[in-house]
Amino acid sequence: MQAVSELFKKNIRQYGMIIALVFITILFQILTEGILLKPLNITNLILQNSYILVLAIGMVLVIITGHIDLSVGSIAAFIGALSAIMMVDLQLPVYLAVILSLAAGALIGAWQGFWIAYIKIPAFIVTLAGMLLFRGLTMIVLGGQSIAPFPKAFQRISSGFIPDWLGGGEIHLLTVTLGILLSVLYIWQEFKDRRTQIKYNFDTAPIWMFTTKIVLLVAVINIFTFVLATYNGLPNILIILFFLIVIYSFVMNRMVAGRHIYAIGGNEKAASLSGVKTKRVTFWVFVNMGALAALSGLIFAARLNSATPKAGINFELDAIAACFIGGASASGGIGTVIGAIIGGLVMGVMNNGMSLIGLGVDWQQGIKGLVLLLAVAFDIYNKSKTN
Repeated sequence: MQAVSELFKKNIRQYGMIIALVFITILFQILTEGILLKPLNITNLILQNSYILVLAIGMVLVIITGHIDLSVGSIAAFIGALSAIMMVDLQLPVYLAVILSLAAGALIGAWQGFWIAYIKIPAFIVTLAGMLLFRGLTMIVLGGQSIAPFPKAFQRISSGFIPDWLGGGEIHLLTVTLGILLSVLYIWQEFKDRRTQIKYNFDTAPIWMFTTKIVLLVAVINIFTFVLATYNGLPNILIILFFLIVIYSFVMNRMVAGRHIYAIGGNEKAASLSGVKTKRVTFWVFVNMGALAALSGLIFAARLNSATPKAGINFELDAIAACFIGGASASGGIGTVIGAIIGGLVMGVMNNGMSLIGLGVDWQQGIKGLVLLLAVAFDIYNKSKTN
């Protein structure tokens, strides 16, 4: 029990949010009389929150370095407008327009990263200026009008599903198979990590706790994929999200670049004295944020099937809220990609559940604000207890 207590204390924010996500899901499942977890609604939940989750992955890196980015919603709208001009007006191939859009997002991130990292203007000011600048450019580029429709191939990025190459009928067999393969891969990775920890005499969780965690997560993976398999299978956007989560989690946990990002957020001067090129790392964090904001804009435009001047409004607030709810610290140095995704899912389930029970937008905004405030207050309380 002592080991359980220590493990929970070390990961109290992340475990707390997982428990909160489960509780909120059960609550709205009851209040909506079972509608929340129906296959169609789960699919809609993924599609509705995909662009915010993409932003949250990039935003958590920005927050870990001790900065903030208020411009991502406007960048998403601007890139959506550019992509519409390229695909609808200029008739460029979809793949070329997507590549150029992502490159444009990275260039915008580089522009902002230069002012923040090298000129030392606070990120709040630079990205606030960016928010106004790119919102204005979006309106200028679109001329105050929406551009639609996008090519079908582009729409499938956000609203398409992977085909069932195994030829299933009512059940999407490929989705079930992928769930099983993912479970096997997860079990193998967990045992490999445990053997490494034992080899180097690291502290490990008791075998019963280790086994229970594996059983629960494998059950969640397979139930989730089976539920999706009873509708249309895995959405294309879920595959994109999966690879983004895996890649960014690997970078932050296993690579030098990730260690440098955490070091800058923890103490930038100490990191610089230790040999970390703090300016370069900060610069590339904002380049990455620009590229992911561009991807988010493409996903949103594909889902809406049009580029509109009002796209991206409040995206930055939802992404920032997802990071803080998921365990990121307002002072930097703390946060995880998985935590940001959990925070985004908490917000998404709350939005979806409140809409299903007919709660007005005014109440939804108020409740989301209260949840964000409580999450940050919880973080400050934990710090005061450990110091």
